[in-house]
Amino acid sequence: MRVLLVEDDLTLAAGLVEGLEQAGVRVDLLGAAEPAEGAFGLTAYDLAIVDIGLPGMDGLELIRRVRRSGVLTPILILTARDGLDDRVVGLDVGGDDYLVKPFLLPELLARVRALIRRSRAAASLVLTVGELALDLHAHSATLAGDALELTGREWSVLEQLALAVPRVVAKQKLADSLSQWDKEITPNAVEIYVSRLRAKLVGSRVCIRTVRGIGYRLEAGAGDAAAG
Repeated sequence: MRVLLVEDDLTLAAGLVEGLEQAGVRVDLLGAAEPAEGAFGLTAYDLAIVDIGLPGMDGLELIRRVRRSGVLTPILILTARDGLDDRVVGLDVGGDDYLVKPFLLPELLARVRALIRRSRAAASLVLTVGELALDLHAHSATLAGDALELTGREWSVLEQLALAVPRVVAKQKLADSLSQWDKEITPNAVEIYVSRLRAKLVGSRVCIRTVRGIGYRLEAGAGDAAAG
């Protein structure tokens, strides 16, 4: 994982570089927007962390320019400005998230991970969970290479479970994902669609495990017995 850090505060920058590198992230540090604009064009970064208050060209103008040039790299904005208008402007010019100084390193690392996960999920139109493959663009699925026939509601539930792997998805969240189909869907009704999906996964090494009192988790390599 490679990150571009654009920060002119040397003390803060040193701390961020150390924290990111300890987390296994390779960091390129630049203290001004002008060289950073060129770096975006030369390197495919997984993420950029950009301070707004840079000398010369500010961070907002840098973000505006790289977005105009077609750069899609996720950008986390750092700033001492905590007004609503400042946050709105930062996001409107092309920032993906906003972190106000002072902040704690664990929060920054969590936001970095979240932005990269979202970026990678958006870039990949096909989700694979063991023998199961979901084409997010075509809204189609295959199991061990064979087409899996799904209703709209079944697709919506399976998609949410696949996007969350390996995390558990709450019943209420699954119910919310079905609201486009039926506004009266309840968490208990989700059980019907989960049951139908399980029937279609029988014989494979992909299952939907029940996590009592919480929801469901999609798992690969466990087999039918793990459904619970």
